[in-house]
Amino acid sequence: MSVKKKPLVVVTRKLPDSIETRMRELFDARLNLDDTPLTTEQITHAVRSADVLVPTVTDEITEELLKQPECKLRLIANFGNGVDNIDVAAAHARGITVTNTPKVLTEDTADMTMALILAVPRRLIEGASILTEGKNWPGWSPTWMLGHRIGGKRLGIIGMGRIGQAVARRARAFGLQIHYHNRRPVAPRIADELGATYWESLDQMLARMDIISVNCPHTPATFHLVSARRLKLIRKDAYIVNTARGEVIDEETLTKLIETGEIAGAGLDVYEHEPAVNPKLVRLAKAGKVTLLPHMGSATIEGRVEMGEKVIINIRTFLDNHKPPDRVLPSML
Repeated sequence: MSVKKKPLVVVTRKLPDSIETRMRELFDARLNLDDTPLTTEQITHAVRSADVLVPTVTDEITEELLKQPECKLRLIANFGNGVDNIDVAAAHARGITVTNTPKVLTEDTADMTMALILAVPRRLIEGASILTEGKNWPGWSPTWMLGHRIGGKRLGIIGMGRIGQAVARRARAFGLQIHYHNRRPVAPRIADELGATYWESLDQMLARMDIISVNCPHTPATFHLVSARRLKLIRKDAYIVNTARGEVIDEETLTKLIETGEIAGAGLDVYEHEPAVNPKLVRLAKAGKVTLLPHMGSATIEGRVEMGEKVIINIRTFLDNHKPPDRVLPSML
């Protein structure tokens, strides 16, 4: 009796061991054990040979890749919540299903956002470096390393989806006043629970906030949503935190405004040209003006394992000729 051939699944980056082991059991899984990002040539080969591709945010799955006559893909099971690395419309046009891993990273990303909201005004990284980098610490002083209290301040959240709401819950516990801008207001019960004030005008909200948190996805509509013009609306004593996508902010203008004291500072976990980081931002970090993290917002063991489990469920459901639970359609973006 012939053995049914397993579908070929190409995984572009190293995943948790338990996830890779399960994939090898279920599929003909081609893994990336050394975690080196695949070249365009390697991804092109995967598109031509695999039934299923499991990419991450570091992999650009473009229309050009997908429109090849040799394209064999049936499913792109993205290891990640955002799908801005994939041309979803091009995939849909070719009959290729796209899935993602939503709801897994909400709490982890909100935790990191809150950490930056605390760290930037209170100068935590700057203070810690005094002890870890061999600098002279003269001892406690009433006027040394003064930051700003966050209790009672106004927090403006850009994007009140799952992560934005989770940030709001944490921030409210620290005594911040919650404001937000979204494509549409959240349900009244959620607004009441969070004590959240809705701003239809992003411009008006930005001009009145003490701290701004970017929590919206990167789409064509949100590219440079926080533009040069809008950045200039922000108060000189305000801070901006971004754990969403670097492309949402005009990073070059943000850097210039912090350099000149037009914005007090920033906490950034994502960058416009990742993995490259603007050298000017690095200098500002060394000067204590910004806090920089290397895209760590969702980096927990639990989160990565849950993401992998969702990827496996989406693949198995699709291969069983059912609709995957986390299917992404162009109309959803």
